[in-house]
Amino acid sequence: MNFKRIFKGPLPYILIAIIVFWVGSSLLNVNGMREVSTDHGLELLNDGKVTEVTLTEGDNRADLTLAKADGDNGKLVQFYYLTARAEDVVAAVDAAAPSDGFTDKVPQPSWWLSALGLLLPLLLIGVFFWIMLSSMQGGGSKVMQFGKSKAKLVSKESPKVTFADVAGSDEAIEELEEIKDFLKEPARFQAVGARIPKGVLLYGPPGTGKTLLARAVAGEAGVPFYSISGSDFVEMFVGVGASRVRDLFTQAKENAPAIIFVDEIDAVGRHRGAGMGGGHDEREQTLNQLLVEMDGFDPKANVIMIAATNRPDILDPALLRPGRFDRQIGVDAPDLKGRTRILEVHAKGKPMAESVDLDVLARKTPGFTGADLANVLNEAALLTARSNAQIIDNRALDEAVDRVMAGPQRRSRVMKDQEKLITAYHEGGHALAASAMRNTDPVTKVTILPRGRALGYTMVLPLEDKYSVTRNELLDQLTYAMGGRVAEEMVFHDPTTGASNDIEKATGIARKMVTEYGMSANVGAIKLGQSSGEVFLGRDMGHQRDYSEQIAETVDAEVRALIEQAHDEAWQVLNDNRDILDRLAAELLEKETLDHNQLAEIFANIRKLPPRPQWLSSSKRPVSDHPPIAVPISKAPIDPGVTDGGVESDTPPARAPQVNPRPATA
Repeated sequence: MNFKRIFKGPLPYILIAIIVFWVGSSLLNVNGMREVSTDHGLELLNDGKVTEVTLTEGDNRADLTLAKADGDNGKLVQFYYLTARAEDVVAAVDAAAPSDGFTDKVPQPSWWLSALGLLLPLLLIGVFFWIMLSSMQGGGSKVMQFGKSKAKLVSKESPKVTFADVAGSDEAIEELEEIKDFLKEPARFQAVGARIPKGVLLYGPPGTGKTLLARAVAGEAGVPFYSISGSDFVEMFVGVGASRVRDLFTQAKENAPAIIFVDEIDAVGRHRGAGMGGGHDEREQTLNQLLVEMDGFDPKANVIMIAATNRPDILDPALLRPGRFDRQIGVDAPDLKGRTRILEVHAKGKPMAESVDLDVLARKTPGFTGADLANVLNEAALLTARSNAQIIDNRALDEAVDRVMAGPQRRSRVMKDQEKLITAYHEGGHALAASAMRNTDPVTKVTILPRGRALGYTMVLPLEDKYSVTRNELLDQLTYAMGGRVAEEMVFHDPTTGASNDIEKATGIARKMVTEYGMSANVGAIKLGQSSGEVFLGRDMGHQRDYSEQIAETVDAEVRALIEQAHDEAWQVLNDNRDILDRLAAELLEKETLDHNQLAEIFANIRKLPPRPQWLSSSKRPVSDHPPIAVPISKAPIDPGVTDGGVESDTPPARAPQVNPRPATA
């Protein structure tokens, strides 16, 4: 038993309080009496065993002091008698004639006992509150400090993170370098009338290094750095969050120049009026106080607020206006060079084989964030240690990429021969359809080994980062997604539930082509629907559909037409290359996994799909034969981030690897 832990807790104080209470009760009852029945008291009087009697007429009580002969010298007993028996008691006392006589005065306790009886409850209450305050000292949770800020001040002696430890975010680092320079030399900026941004918002997908960038600013600037989460402001008691905001900014101003970093600010900075509650919602009160504090900075106060969020679309507009968050920095998934540098940073201290090429590994991981790449190298190290090896090789890295992308391999899952054959043709249909298209990325791997929730998958990786997707590329993705279903229909004439994920992704691409990308001649280049990709109940609730039922029917017909066209193209490709499909399925049954070299040999004589006719949004417009200029015009990145044959979002700048798993469940 850990006695030190017991005595450090509130238990000793509780025991002391119990002892004090018991001793005090004993002192108060030093003249206490044992209560007996009236008949027994009269019997004691009649037997002559009483030396002193005190009668209390108002209470009809008799206090008796016993004699030595009873063996209880000095012990007191008492009994109560009815008014009707008062004469009997007086007669019994006269007949007994006690040696010390009797009196009819009520005995009064001493003054110090009365004072002790008054002070003891107050003392016990004080001890109780002292124990409660002492047991709640950790983590700024004292009762008296309930409204104080929970921000953690990063110590200067703690290990520093600098911009050298951050890779793949060159533009964000360049913007934050200016913040660091202002904190170190504010006079240089103020001399030319420049005003440093009061707030910097870092936004982007999860795992891109937003928190790491904020820590790097603190390490580079060498100023007090207050770190807090947005959820730390919000409590169940109204007004606590606003009080913590005031206390946080007061501390920062007293220690200026300083940096305040609020992680996941969307927890407190969501759009006002979007919740289900009223205007007195605690979160909204906290946001109001945050807006006041950010706008009330002294122009010469060197306090900068840095915030990070994954959902900038749901933040309140008043929070994003100039004067509060003047600068908004997007932190996206890194490009090829950025992934290479991130891998180099995380590979430090790990024994890598000489054959490992981080550039090749970076090409295999398009769309991966910094957290994903760190997880890949960590998984490779764990696999190496699990196999009792000393050096991380390409085999471990390839397996780590597969684990991060599709999950761990399910070696315990044993499939029947017929189901394994269906899976081989299903994945072969995907691979063959993708290779026969003219605008798809190369097929790099096909496997029928169960991994994660999939019975098999086909991996399609781009050769380089892309920032936009053409209509023909999207149509090829639809055909590639339908290849597995068509192979099952063509070979077995009985499709399975394995194509459910493919159909879901294909339907999502087709609907986005019609409603968002304007790639339907019948619907036109218009945006249908109010959704911006991410669901926000408070904003989307109550918004009605902005198009008619007739347009909705047209949209459904166009989506169906695109899916049917993809189905027909996949059927044509697989039918023209049936011999290659059979050979590919046989190779998968024998080897279970095929890499890009083996696939290139099988697809050497593949017959590709003929080019599609030129697409025009309307047949009434004339066709221009003027060729494009030699240098392509740069366009804003609108890549839809294709994953698993589907469109996930419009924000990632790099295309993630396309994986078409065959789900293990219906």
